[in-house]
This record gives sequence, C-alpha cells and structure tokens, in this order.
Amino acid sequence: MAAAIFCTMTKLRSEIKSKARKKKAPRVKKPRTPKKPIAREKRLALAFLSLVVATFCLMALITVLTVNLSLKASVKDRIFTLETMPGDAAVDCIIVLGCGVKADGTPSDMLYDRIKTACLLYQAGVSDTILFSGDHGREGYDEVGTMKRVAHEEFGIPLEDIFLDHAGFSTYETMARASHVFGVRSAVVVTQEYHLYRALYLAEAYDIEAHGVSASLRGYQGQTMRDLREVAARCKDALTALVKPDFVGGEPIDIHGDGQVTHD
Repeated sequence: MAAAIFCTMTKLRSEIKSKARKKKAPRVKKPRTPKKPIAREKRLALAFLSLVVATFCLMALITVLTVNLSLKASVKDRIFTLETMPGDAAVDCIIVLGCGVKADGTPSDMLYDRIKTACLLYQAGVSDTILFSGDHGREGYDEVGTMKRVAHEEFGIPLEDIFLDHAGFSTYETMARASHVFGVRSAVVVTQEYHLYRALYLAEAYDIEAHGVSASLRGYQGQTMRDLREVAARCKDALTALVKPDFVGGEPIDIHGDGQVTHD
C-alpha cells in the first residue's frame, strides 16, 4: 500500500515538472538605461553661447536700422519729383545712374524712366548737360550707349550735351568719377527714390552739391527684393564714404565741353 502511494506521488511530481518545462518562461524586459544628464557646466556654456549670439544679432539689427535711418534723414530734404523740383536750380549737370539693359539692347523699365526723367529736366532748363553713368565694361553690354541713344533719338537731346561715363560700375564709382574725372561740383541726380538716398549721400562724400529727382514713374517687378538689398547697400556705402577705396580713374574731362569726346 505504501509503495503504491509512493509511486503515485512520484508520477505526479514528474508530470508537474514536465508541464512546467513546457511552459514558456515570460520574457523579462530589461530596464532602459537612463540618458546621462547634461553636465551643469555644459548647460551653462550653451546658455552663454546662445546669449552671445542673440546679443550679436540684436546689435547688428540695431546698427543696420540706425545707419539706414540716419543716412535717409541726412538727405531726405534734397529729394524731389519732377513736379516739385525747384525751377531755379542751375547745376553743372544731371547725373543719371545706369541699371539693366535687355538682351535686345533696349532699356529696362527702370532705366527708361531714369532717361525720361533726366531728359524732361534738361528740357525744363535745370542743366544743359546730362552725364549718363553705367556699366560698359564688357563686350555686348552697354548701359551708357543705350541711354545716349534713347535720349538723342527719342527725346531729341543734342549729342554734344550728352556725356558718357563708361566705368560707372557702382553708385560709389559714379560719384567718385563725376567728382575727380569730370569735375562736377553741383548736380541733380536721377534714379528711383529708394536708390536716391544712398546716391546723394555718396555725392556729398565727394564734395558734390547734389539734389535728387525720383524717377519712380511706375511700379517695378521685384521691388521688394531691391528694397531689402538697399538696406544692406546703405550700410556698405556708409562705410565706403568713410574709407573711399580706389576706383577706376582717367584723364580729366571738362563737363562744360563737348560731350561727344566721351562717345564710342
């Protein structure tokens, strides 16, 4: 009897162990290793760097705004339109700043309006001389030649009253050469209004007594981008007016002489 009970208990233990082995042991998830916290010194360094960058950006913005506002304020009283330009103005010449010419050799809308404004000022007796200044530094592109052609053929300006500055590659170079090469001491500057502030500021830097007449006769495509670029350009040329870097010079040309000596 005892032997039978012992055999039965042994059999039951074997069955229990067998079932236990068949059961799949549950997978124990390993605890995630927490990320090491950033050291306090590193956090402080990053915060300091962020503060330095933010301060630099703020100071740069303040500088840009201050330069632009100061530059514009210094010349705004000398900017006119065709209708408001004083009738008794008598100057050495009318300086026209060049800009884009189309592939077919015709002026862009902005350039045409500058030419037209200058010719109307000439016809109103503001000056008997027009100085067209622009880029003629490469073959197949000639801003000043285009300006001369339109002024003469469309508006009847005599060729002898048209002077060409073939090396007016920038506003700065135009004013520097007008002063040192052509001997200009007084002028009416013609370009679109957004550009006039910088042009008059540079003219003053080269001892040219200048007034400006806006050639903004219509809306122009892409003007928003030009306005944004001009903000940076005013800062650049405010520094340029102080440093006065080298420019393309040349033999002196009498602005009161015959303009045809400057033609191709």
